Amino acid sequence: MSRTDSQNWQVPALFVVLLFPQLFHTSNGDVGTAAQYSPPYLPTECYGSDSSQFPSSNLFAAAGDGIWDNGASCGRQYLVRCISAAITGTCIPDTTIQIRIVNYAASVASQPSAGGTTMVLSQTAFAAIANSTASSINIEFQQ
Repeated sequence: MSRTDSQNWQVPALFVVLLFPQLFHTSNGDVGTAAQYSPPYLPTECYGSDSSQFPSSNLFAAAGDGIWDNGASCGRQYLVRCISAAITGTCIPDTTIQIRIVNYAASVASQPSAGGTTMVLSQTAFAAIANSTASSINIEFQQ
């Protein structure tokens, strides 16, 4: 391909990118995994037995080792969406939720549906973005 041919190709490609940016999905978040857990949700590593720690929406989570940060993650809020799972159709498309970290996954009172995940979501949070019968999902999240 000559220099002129290469230059001619770049103009239409740039035109397509500028005219149709929705064709190119970019991610601004991190990728991880999520499981779910059920009540009892108290006590928590972050706030003990204070039930006012939970958002009224019940969209909260326990932080896995990757984001726990020696407890500094307590109170952090993340935008979370399901991006894939082992079974097709598990994710609820185009749904993003905001969760609050209230606990450490290694110390939750009830057994998570899967171990070693980035986050363990409350039942309500998990069901908001995925089929609640799944044991774990792949997520995109950002603070």
